[in-house]
Amino acid sequence: MTLRHNLTQELLADIHTVSQSTISRVITVYTPLIAEALQAWVPGVGDLDPDRQYIIDGTLAPCWSWHDRPELYSGKHHTTGVNLQVACTLTGQLAWISKPSAGSVHDAKAIKESGFLTTLNAHNHIGDKGYIGLGMITPVKKPAYGELTDTDKRNNTAINRVRYLIERVIANLKTWRVLHTDYRRPYNTFETTIQAVTGLIFAYTP
Repeated sequence: MTLRHNLTQELLADIHTVSQSTISRVITVYTPLIAEALQAWVPGVGDLDPDRQYIIDGTLAPCWSWHDRPELYSGKHHTTGVNLQVACTLTGQLAWISKPSAGSVHDAKAIKESGFLTTLNAHNHIGDKGYIGLGMITPVKKPAYGELTDTDKRNNTAINRVRYLIERVIANLKTWRVLHTDYRRPYNTFETTIQAVTGLIFAYTP
């Protein structure tokens, strides 16, 4: 319930008729155990099929603002959190989720730091305009003081028709509310919580 709905510990305590401190202890103990037990199900970039084409996009998992962590602030999203890179297949199946980067990290830098582009051929994979310059298949930006050619417009339309798949995959990830609403626990536990969620997603998704 914590991972799926991100309920407050006080509400969870009321639901289960126990104390808030009991809920806190359960979450503290069991979240790392879930993350550790299910890590074998979570694919790394080395587990991805080099002959398969993937669609890439980034998303922000939000968290509370910590005064001493200004790097968590995302100018794009106007809030604090961590950047997750997500890949899916051309059939819309979730294939990979990166380790979290600080929210201020641009998608292009995050995907480079993840090792995805050094493990797989960048030229095969599809991304949005945030990945321009990395060798991926991306829409063409409108030139300054100019217009896109008809060919560029057709190519952009074709790419965007495929990219909706990764947007749908990310929307499904965000049904785990702990990835969609402000993370309530200390920031140093956030990565482990994300590992637990991704483990559950990959272990129990057909």
